[in-house]
Amino acid sequence: MAWILLIEDEESLGMLYQLELEEEGHDVTLARDAGEAVIHIARQMPDLLIVDIGLAHGPDGLQIMSRLLEKQPDLPVIINTAYSHHRDSAASQKADAYLVKSSDLTELKRTVAQVLEKHCKT
Repeated sequence: MAWILLIEDEESLGMLYQLELEEEGHDVTLARDAGEAVIHIARQMPDLLIVDIGLAHGPDGLQIMSRLLEKQPDLPVIINTAYSHHRDSAASQKADAYLVKSSDLTELKRTVAQVLEKHCKT
């Protein structure tokens, strides 16, 4: 399957997303902030980035996403956030999908599959 870099600063949510996506067959690395994400990306660019917007430390998720897309414009990105009001921002429009966090991870898993399938065809 795919190597997914998940940037989520809420540890319990990050661990839940990681577990659920690993059960779908993906290799998931959890980063809590931009610094941790940079360490992982220095080794290899992920197949998919899932990023939260509101991170407690350092740049927010939109800034991280924008920097990564400058380096690899075809990097698939899913924004997974509690903030629905960023959906129409110019930065958010660069992502393949924008999800509002939910306790039901069905939509997240479905979106991951759709985004990966779309990018595998291109």
